[in-house]
Amino acid sequence: MAESNQPTPAALGFRMPAEWEPQAAVWLSWPHKRTTWPAHFRPIPGKFAEIVATISRFEEVRLNIAKPLQARAWTLLQRAKADLAKVELYAHPTNDTWCRDHGPIFVKHARTGEVAVTDWRYNSWGGKYPPFDLDNAIPAKIARALRLRRFVIPRVLEGGSIDVNGAGSLLTTEACLLNPNRNPTLSRAQIEQMLRENLGVQQILWLGDGIVGDDTDGHVDDQTRFFAADGIVTVVEPNRRDRNHAALQENLRRVRALRTLAGGKFRVVELPMPAPCYCEGQRLPASYANFLVVNGAVLMPAFRQPRRDAEAAEILDGCFPGREIIAIDCRELVWGLGTLHCISQQQPA
Repeated sequence: MAESNQPTPAALGFRMPAEWEPQAAVWLSWPHKRTTWPAHFRPIPGKFAEIVATISRFEEVRLNIAKPLQARAWTLLQRAKADLAKVELYAHPTNDTWCRDHGPIFVKHARTGEVAVTDWRYNSWGGKYPPFDLDNAIPAKIARALRLRRFVIPRVLEGGSIDVNGAGSLLTTEACLLNPNRNPTLSRAQIEQMLRENLGVQQILWLGDGIVGDDTDGHVDDQTRFFAADGIVTVVEPNRRDRNHAALQENLRRVRALRTLAGGKFRVVELPMPAPCYCEGQRLPASYANFLVVNGAVLMPAFRQPRRDAEAAEILDGCFPGREIIAIDCRELVWGLGTLHCISQQQPA
């Protein structure tokens, strides 16, 4: 529900746009927590600068970044040849860098075009990585900085746990949203109602488990994404000996059974998984599904696997005609257990 028993966003005419709809900016939270990339932090700020530079070719980038970090970040952004006229720094300190999950989930009014912020509780994926008080405050800070209407929702929800097609459908997973470390007092039906009321969707499409190595309990943005109102791209692992094979086959079966609001079948496109990636003996949640759509382009995580990286890029090129597919090396970034979609949050135009 919205704050103080106010009408819900959906009742007022707001909905969450699809990622491929026009964007005003992409938000990122600058990396500084070294334990997120244990013993491998050094290249991460430079990688973020590269990502900012790439996005800035297409639209504005807005950074949550504490003041003491700003001078060094600006130097790295200059070095990466970012379009500095399209980069804005906001003195919003954070605990960590995963803006998809601690940032606001933006909604847009269907008639007036007004953009507003939905401000959910953030508990660091079930309390796994305290403290997270600064991260939980980010939506309020962004709403205040941009002078946007803000809906406060006293429930836990992370942006990476959902994906919408802008036409009434929302994808999520049972492994994450039904996990008792999120909203233990809510039933499945109540969670569905929560999503309908606050994000303006009409149907909730449930998948099962997430991929191996995902510490978020199964975020959908590592496995299955909309690429059109009637199109879904989903990762598969053909190697029967791989630990992801069975779960992703079950996921594929469920995806094929999904229907649009009008009752038609979705176009389903299969996307390969990269070969397993490890660091310090730990299996990492590397996935090509963690792409980010921006105005005119799709940023795709790549993992130094030339054949598979190229195959994934070709498939996404078919999903997003007219957009440039840009592969970004995320081999070091994924040691933090997330890549391009996890670090970003789009703000609708």
